Amino acid sequence: MAMLETRTAPAAHGADVITDTEILLIDNETGYRSFRAGQFLFRRDEYFARISWTGGNHTMPIDAYLRALMRDVAWGFFYGTVNFDDVVGTVNHYGEVTLFAGRYNDAYRNAGRDFSQRFASEALMPLFKVMISDWSNENYDPFAAPMETGAPWGAKNGNNDAAVTRTRVAARRMVGLPGDTPLRTDENGFPVNRMFLDVPQDQPVVEAEPGFENEVSAYNLFAYLSRSDVTWNPSVCSVVGDSLFCPTSEEFTLPVDHGNDRCEWFITLSDKIDWDIRDKETGKPRAKVITKAGDVSCMPADIRHKGYADKRAMLLVWENGSPIIPALIAKGEAPNVSVIF
Repeated sequence: MAMLETRTAPAAHGADVITDTEILLIDNETGYRSFRAGQFLFRRDEYFARISWTGGNHTMPIDAYLRALMRDVAWGFFYGTVNFDDVVGTVNHYGEVTLFAGRYNDAYRNAGRDFSQRFASEALMPLFKVMISDWSNENYDPFAAPMETGAPWGAKNGNNDAAVTRTRVAARRMVGLPGDTPLRTDENGFPVNRMFLDVPQDQPVVEAEPGFENEVSAYNLFAYLSRSDVTWNPSVCSVVGDSLFCPTSEEFTLPVDHGNDRCEWFITLSDKIDWDIRDKETGKPRAKVITKAGDVSCMPADIRHKGYADKRAMLLVWENGSPIIPALIAKGEAPNVSVIF
């Protein structure tokens, strides 16, 4: 395939950080573009995403790949490691990002077959955004639960940019405050989800003293989450210093195995979520956790986790957004766990 376009980022990160990426010409048979990032090549056909690199190649079902890619794009590579599956994924270095194959798979590593390259985030993210747009067909929403969207299979058929370009909620102080992220309503395009029709929609009454109208607020979090149009997408709904409350609604499976670079608190607000916990470095199983409404758990910084929810569940993810924590943990100056008994 011939090169159509080259995207580069300023070489301000050092010679070892890659900036060149290519958007390749449309394939005559499938109608999809292919993409290159450094020595990684991404292609899709009617059923699969096919990733190749120096010395290896890997195949993923296209639905699983698109759901994972959508989160990596929407989350800005998120905290730590986003494993698309057992082989490929990204590691966020906050300004730079490692794209890997087999890095967190002990079979690949023991055989010396793992491969990774480090990119400027501002070079890789635009490529991923074009990829999710080009590979998501009309009526397919990689953010939605499988029963709420069309199928991703087949040759190229339009696009669904309205879905894949959603802006992730990121409140500056708290949802509902004047000038901040608004509440979800029927009028602004957020009807109650089919699984939350029994959730009360009443809102608290706040009577602020004159002069404090912009400082005192409250809202019904359950009602807010009942109107979420996406799954497995924690949004920042309140901020106090580095403390971030990131609630979300969960149905089907978490599309990635998330390996955090800090402790992460989960509060299950409704229904039930099953979690597979594995070692972050090797992928070996470490635990299975079943959380029900009211359960609180803390995911250590040395694991990866994947969740499963049958009935749509509400989850509060509590993040410490401090930028210094990953370096402290890496140097052994902060623990991997929140409490040492």
